[in-house]
Amino acid sequence: MASILDEYEDSLSRSASLQQSRASVGIPHSGYVNARLEKETPIFNKQRIDFTPPEKINSLVVSCNQLCMSLGRDTLFRIDLGKADEPNQVELGRKDEARVYKMFLDHTGSHLVIALNTSECLYLNRSAQKVRTLSRWKGHLIESVGWNKFLGSETNTGPILVGTAQGQIYEAEISVSEGSLFSTNLDQYFRLVYTLEEEAGPTPVCCLEIERGLDGKCFIIATTRKRLFQFVGKVPEGAEQQGFGFVFGMHADHLPSFREFPASFGYSEIAFYTPKLRSSPRSFAWMMGNGVLYGTLDYGRPDSILSDERVWEYPSDVDVAANKPISIVLTQFHFLLLLPDRVKAVCTLNGQVVFQDLFLEKFGSLKCMIKDPTVGQIWIYTEKVVFRYHVQRESRDVWKMYMNINKFDLAKEYCKDRPECLDIVLAREAEHSFQNKRYLDSAKCYALTQNYFEEIALKFIEAKQEEALMEFLLKKLASLKSSEKTQTTLLTTWLTELYLNRLGALEGNTSKRNLFEATREKFCSFLSSPRNKECLFNNRASIYELLASHGDTEHMVYFSVIMQDYERVVAHHCQHDDYDEALNILTRHRDEKLFYKFSPVLIQHIPKKVVDAWISMGTKLDARKLIPALVNYSQSGSTQQISEAIRYMEFCVCELEETEQAIHNYLLSLYALCRPDSLLSYLKQAGANPNRIHYDLKYALRLCAEHGHHRACVHVYKVMELYEEAVDLALQVDVDLAKSCADLPEEDEELRKKLWLKIARHVVQEEKDVKKAMACLSSCNLLKIEDVLPFFPDFVTIDHFKEAICNSLEDYNRHIEELKREMEEATQSAKRIREDIQEMRNKYGSVEPQEKCAACDFPLLNRPFYLFLCGHMFHYDCLFQAVFPNLPAYKQAKLEDLQKKLGATSQPSKAHHRPKDTDATSMGKGQQSREQIKADIDDIVAAECVYCGELMIRSIDKPFIDPQKYEEERQSWL
Repeated sequence: MASILDEYEDSLSRSASLQQSRASVGIPHSGYVNARLEKETPIFNKQRIDFTPPEKINSLVVSCNQLCMSLGRDTLFRIDLGKADEPNQVELGRKDEARVYKMFLDHTGSHLVIALNTSECLYLNRSAQKVRTLSRWKGHLIESVGWNKFLGSETNTGPILVGTAQGQIYEAEISVSEGSLFSTNLDQYFRLVYTLEEEAGPTPVCCLEIERGLDGKCFIIATTRKRLFQFVGKVPEGAEQQGFGFVFGMHADHLPSFREFPASFGYSEIAFYTPKLRSSPRSFAWMMGNGVLYGTLDYGRPDSILSDERVWEYPSDVDVAANKPISIVLTQFHFLLLLPDRVKAVCTLNGQVVFQDLFLEKFGSLKCMIKDPTVGQIWIYTEKVVFRYHVQRESRDVWKMYMNINKFDLAKEYCKDRPECLDIVLAREAEHSFQNKRYLDSAKCYALTQNYFEEIALKFIEAKQEEALMEFLLKKLASLKSSEKTQTTLLTTWLTELYLNRLGALEGNTSKRNLFEATREKFCSFLSSPRNKECLFNNRASIYELLASHGDTEHMVYFSVIMQDYERVVAHHCQHDDYDEALNILTRHRDEKLFYKFSPVLIQHIPKKVVDAWISMGTKLDARKLIPALVNYSQSGSTQQISEAIRYMEFCVCELEETEQAIHNYLLSLYALCRPDSLLSYLKQAGANPNRIHYDLKYALRLCAEHGHHRACVHVYKVMELYEEAVDLALQVDVDLAKSCADLPEEDEELRKKLWLKIARHVVQEEKDVKKAMACLSSCNLLKIEDVLPFFPDFVTIDHFKEAICNSLEDYNRHIEELKREMEEATQSAKRIREDIQEMRNKYGSVEPQEKCAACDFPLLNRPFYLFLCGHMFHYDCLFQAVFPNLPAYKQAKLEDLQKKLGATSQPSKAHHRPKDTDATSMGKGQQSREQIKADIDDIVAAECVYCGELMIRSIDKPFIDPQKYEEERQSWL
């Protein structure tokens, strides 16, 4: 058989040229059509809020769908965005020139801290309508607030951190309760915990963030204009309410870890991204003079939670000196920079600007950008207008960026619901692995793409990567549909060829023994795979040819077992003289056809085991089809071999109760050949009824005669009812055997007598034993002395049978006396019968005048009638009508004939001219004939009572209504 691999390589070369022609006319490599039916909405969709503020907007904060904005000098505007049509306005109640400097709203939207430019602070609770002063905070210009997300509630902030413009960090707590409604001290305490400094001295605390890590660790991030500080400490269990003094106390003698950059705007801002369903941020972006420091937060690290940091420089069109970034917001894959007249979105994966939105001059310069950490909406405001951005499907193009930086797992994760994009990523990953000589990984990815099969296969063939090619084919085979039978057949056959080539190359190399074993195991798994079973079964002839061409008998046997081609497996074992294994397979799978085919071979070598297997199969095997194997086997004449044949035949006859004549005849032949004692026992066990005997009597007779088994022949003669032949043969063996045969024809006394005479003649003439002859007379009551006398010679004296003669005469006398007694008994019986007849003639019955006919219920004496001994009485005509339909046809005909004759005798004679004596004579003869006819009619009609006799019993299964008249009867009832 020509190598399929070589043929397929030729086909791949032709396919490659076809692929080039396809590419020249613009046929895409991918199986997907990349088309967009409508314009895709942008990731960041801007919406102008339909709100015209009565005064200039000073500050705006949003959290948990709660929006607070400061208008003018003394007005605070609050909106629950879930109920946007119910705004709430609160007056600050300030009479001086103080203005709002900054506002800080906690993550629940319940606590609002208002920092004034006069170094004062106000507080407004979500449920309150009046602004209250934080007296302990007075004298500090507040730059930032770090809210406690773990202990805060709607009425209590828990311990929080407050950063000032002088670089001081204070710990404070604000509590609103029923008891504190009339109290002037909302702030429970306000104490200094740390002071941040830069090279030039104290510097404003731009941002504060409090996070909790593993094992009770607390992480505090604080930023200044050029530095980013981290405070890490473990809060003792149960001491959470005591604040953060323990964390800052750990850094009293030395500076905490920090990151510093040389350039400065005079301010900085840090933003965090918190995924949905999580309470802790996952990434951060710090906007400072040199660019944006972006990284992830790893809470498992011991000293710093900042991880994977990198600095993204500002876009080239951003003039940091003239148009400094104002604010920053971080989303899952982008950070947005707010410039005085525009917004730019930069991808955190590659630093590229993916979105830019320019604002018109009529709206004024942009002041700040805020993100609602709970909802994810982004808010931008000027002094006149408020805008809102909705983030829609932010991850739509992330796969491209991950793919471009060779993060293929993440790329596949973000396009798993877009098969056309996933195909591109897989193709890029496969090509990347191929170029880096990771051929197996490349094959796995290529198998999942829609790229041309021929192109990929040729790449691996040209690179001489057979193992990778096999991996590709296996994966491709697994992805095929059940309807793609041609492709499945091609790949299955090709893989078989590749496996066999690889096994052949590895088999002789002892240094690669482990690889050989692993490859063989993979090949066996491939052959036994349920997915490939149908294809392998339909093409098993080709697979057998491949295995045979490689001389791989081991896998040929394995494949045959998988395909349940046990005939080939058994034949293989027989050819290699492994008869025990061949029989084991036959016994395990219990296929009777295979038993019939291979039994002649197996029984020649392991007869006892084969017979045991036959017996274990029981009725599943037809013993007739095994007879040829037994005949060939037993012809060798060995006693052991014949014994095994007899053992199975006895099992069939005794256990399975086989009735097939061939089986019984063969068992007879074995018995006659080897076990004559068992032969006679078998014949006797079979019985003497020819209809219930399953062997051929003539064959048995001939067989026994050939081997000189006379007693068996006598038995067969008896079964065939050939008693004369049986007696003749028995006399050659044993007189007693002949006597037993002579008594068999019990109903034929003449034959029995004849048989006994044969025995007597043999005894007298052959054995010349007078006493034994006399014993024959006593054994058979049919023989008399006079029957035996002719056989004796003339010189025999009467003394030898005097006693027999006397006994015979006595028997005759007894017989005469018995005849006399029987004659006397007959005479007495005749006398009694005559007396009974006379008595019956005089017997009568009485009928009352009111008696009625049992059939018509009319008076009985009106017409001729019959009276039965049972008491039933019938009119003649009623009885005739009841009896006639139930009589046999011949009696009905006879009755009609008698009625005609009776009618003829009742007509008056028309010959009035005859003499009177002639008429009288004729009358007498006619009257006598009429009486006889009536008597004959009575014998038929009145033989028995119609209600009490056999007539009623015979009619018990007859329907009440004649089926032919049923319809007529039914209509009469309607």
